[in-house]
Amino acid sequence: MNAIAANFAGNRWNRTFGWLLRREFWENRGGFLWAPVITGGIAVVMASLLAIATAIQSRSEANEAVTNMAAYLGAVGATADGLLMTGCSMTGTVLGFVVFFYALGSLYDDRRDRSALFWKSLPVSDTQTVLSKAAWALLLAPLMSLAIGLVVGVILWLVAAVTMLAGNLPGTSALFTHSHPFTVAGHMLATVPLDMLWMLPAVGWLMFCSALVRSKPFLWAVVVPVLGCVMISILGFTAGRVVPSLELPLGAIWYAAVYRGLMSVMPGTRALRDIENLQNINVDDPSQVIVRLLNEASNWHVLGTWDLWIGVAVGVGLIAAAIPLRRWRDEA
Repeated sequence: MNAIAANFAGNRWNRTFGWLLRREFWENRGGFLWAPVITGGIAVVMASLLAIATAIQSRSEANEAVTNMAAYLGAVGATADGLLMTGCSMTGTVLGFVVFFYALGSLYDDRRDRSALFWKSLPVSDTQTVLSKAAWALLLAPLMSLAIGLVVGVILWLVAAVTMLAGNLPGTSALFTHSHPFTVAGHMLATVPLDMLWMLPAVGWLMFCSALVRSKPFLWAVVVPVLGCVMISILGFTAGRVVPSLELPLGAIWYAAVYRGLMSVMPGTRALRDIENLQNINVDDPSQVIVRLLNEASNWHVLGTWDLWIGVAVGVGLIAAAIPLRRWRDEA
């Protein structure tokens, strides 16, 4: 009987959690779905206009003979891979802003419009509510953004193919035969769990502030830590003038409070910490540029750094702290 009761409770928990995930999408589909779709649509329209102009110019001018066909075809294939990455990069940039403001208002907006009182009257736990919001910010929204970005990249890919055909440019077939769409998609998919762990401290901090403050969550979540870092920097500079041997770790303070605590919500900030690995790329070889960028974006060596796991611990702790705060805070 105990096993049956536990199984029933587990099924009910999963069913309730699934409905909460649907609710988050219904209430925030403008950011999760339409923002990257519209951004991708604008990019496709602009690329199409540029393609028309390029095709007209190519047909009116004599094309130069290709001296190194192998290198040319490789560059064309790398262009196709780059277009796929471009689609994902555009939607990923939009994702960063969407997740930032979604997490910042995730637990505050419910109290501001009093809808939290309605949801608390239902058999829905605060743990489920907070975890459903964290799941969208950390996993589901990035997956949706990646899917939309790949679709946008494929459309840009096809636009490039039509442009080359219309402009009588050689090597159009190389867009398909010398490209690596599945490799690009696999590498981009591999970035999702890495970015999820990397984003945890920022998402946790934003959700914690959203549950804690009674008003102006942006000021508390962003302005307060930034001003705190500025004041510490001024204090450190002043103290260094008085006592030259005293030196505060200002770089580490800014890195922890601003870069990891706020900016890590943006995709790509994880790769910026290893920017020196990209300095020796041969920019004259487009295929090498694409391969190095993909390898750095999906580099699992970050799992062996204390930086990542300390951030994960802090993020999990902040999200856990937001659960009782939501239970105690009834209004904004």
